[in-house]
Amino acid sequence: MYHPDMEKGDRHTYDGYIKALTDISRAIASDLFLEDLLKLIVMVTAKVTEVEICSLWLVDENEKPPKIKLKATQSIDPEYVKDRALNLNEGVVGYVVTHKRPITIKNVLRSKRFKEKEMARKLKLVSMVGVPLQLKDERIIGVLNCFTATPHTFSKTEINLLTAVANQAALAIMNTELMLKAQVIQEELESRKLIERAKEILVRRRGLTANSAFRWIQKRSMDSRKSMRAVAEAILLSEDLGYYSSIPHALKKDPK
Repeated sequence: MYHPDMEKGDRHTYDGYIKALTDISRAIASDLFLEDLLKLIVMVTAKVTEVEICSLWLVDENEKPPKIKLKATQSIDPEYVKDRALNLNEGVVGYVVTHKRPITIKNVLRSKRFKEKEMARKLKLVSMVGVPLQLKDERIIGVLNCFTATPHTFSKTEINLLTAVANQAALAIMNTELMLKAQVIQEELESRKLIERAKEILVRRRGLTANSAFRWIQKRSMDSRKSMRAVAEAILLSEDLGYYSSIPHALKKDPK
């Protein structure tokens, strides 16, 4: 991205963005929760760009039809941090997602595409740039927005560097989500193993069939308001301690 003819101001911008890329790259190898990672991305970006507000929106494929939702901002103004969601064909963020390219607006109050003019007036926001969070397979998972409090024309250098930050952020976000999914799958596998072992004990101790043993654990789970894993762990613990007959007592509802 750096070119020998880069102006001094651009060089300063370049150095700052490299620092941002480094910080976000470190996050890829960390065990940050997704919420903390998103906060880190907007804080680092806002510091580098020296903008009034930086916000990060993510596409929610679980919604039908899919929506794009505000997930993080460094702003503490309640007018901006409130929950917001848009359809993929709405507003600036929707445009960036569907067209897969950055957008700049010199004055958001005069833009037909910008939908949140009342919020912009209250917070005195003027110019903005929105860049897609794009993965290597060209899939767009979100949008990174930056707003200024004074009129500003974002240079090609700024847009290119901000795009690099956004793409690195997309990689970090996807990595965190994959780690979370892997953790959930691992926990589900462990739960299944525990339930299978508990079923074997019930089959041996009570002469139940495998299906009946599963239903027994399921009913205990519902009656005691505990997870099936917790019921299975109680069965295994009672078996290990030689107190199998105490299992029903161990699964009583928690006192209110």
